[in-house]
Amino acid sequence: MIQICFAAYSGDPPKDLAEKSAIVLEKLCKLCNKFTVLVGGYWGLMKHIVDKSLELGLQVVIVAPIEEEETAFPEKAIVFRPGVSYRVRSVYMVRSCNALIALGGESGTIQEIVTAYAEGKPVYVLKSGLSSDRVALFAPYMDSRALAEVKIFEEPEKLAETVAREICTA
Repeated sequence: MIQICFAAYSGDPPKDLAEKSAIVLEKLCKLCNKFTVLVGGYWGLMKHIVDKSLELGLQVVIVAPIEEEETAFPEKAIVFRPGVSYRVRSVYMVRSCNALIALGGESGTIQEIVTAYAEGKPVYVLKSGLSSDRVALFAPYMDSRALAEVKIFEEPEKLAETVAREICTA
């Protein structure tokens, strides 16, 4: 089973970003046979991703940090409570996936992008207007080791098509 991590903003997302996230999921759902969605919580943009994924019939795993273990999670989601902080849960989550899609965020999203790169996982970044857009400065490789490619997208459809081609049919 293919597991795709979604790194996303923990605050209230701009409406257009929530819509673009839905487009990525819908298109990916049509193009990928089956995949599991991994996220680091159920608030902010991550909540939109979880709700849309469940609506589409996708399996969802939420890796909850210890600070948020008592959050009310959807019944249909699998909730993993590793008993670790926000930053450490991000490492667990990213190491468990085949690829990372960053849909916009702040330091947590940036950390997950860097972790995915360091672990050799392909990274797909949707430009969002948030701080995570700054990783475009490091694309296609974050350092001289070229551990994994970091791809930057303006269009959610193009991101989903590329992930489907490179991850779902590889």
